[in-house]
Amino acid sequence: MNTIYLQGADRDRLKDLQEHLTQFLAQRHGLWDPQSYDFSVTNQQDALESVNQTTRAMTLFLGGVAGISLLVGGIGIMNIMLVSVTERTREIGVRKALGARPQDILGQFLAESVVLSVGGGLLGVAVGLLMARFVGQAISVTPVFSPTSIVVAFFFAVVVGVFFGLYPAWRAARLDPVEALRYE
Repeated sequence: MNTIYLQGADRDRLKDLQEHLTQFLAQRHGLWDPQSYDFSVTNQQDALESVNQTTRAMTLFLGGVAGISLLVGGIGIMNIMLVSVTERTREIGVRKALGARPQDILGQFLAESVVLSVGGGLLGVAVGLLMARFVGQAISVTPVFSPTSIVVAFFFAVVVGVFFGLYPAWRAARLDPVEALRYE
């Protein structure tokens, strides 16, 4: 296969150059029907556009996977916190009987959900960085880590954890002390 590389003087005129070259080659080959051309003329802009389109599709796909992961993680934190509230109902009743305000109970359980989500966020960032490094080595690509994206990912993990921890904390804060002390 023979290849000819040309460089245009101006990026804005690449399409014109491509059309003129196609016409010239068609005349030289004696071909008048574009369906019968035995050559192709492409430019780097077309290749770059194709790569950018693929990158956008992968970004959307990975964003969807990340969104589902955050949702599942948030539901996991909410389940853990709801079990914690249920198992510690008597403790909550004792604290309320001794004068703890609903804000105190709410703060305690929100602090627990923050600790869970911060721990999960740190673990997720660490696993992500390690996987990127190992996969990069496996396919001979050097991964580039953006500090901004790492901070944003960690921030979203914490926000999701706090959001999903609100309901269990609110539920614990609204428990009636008498009913909580009777709970077995």
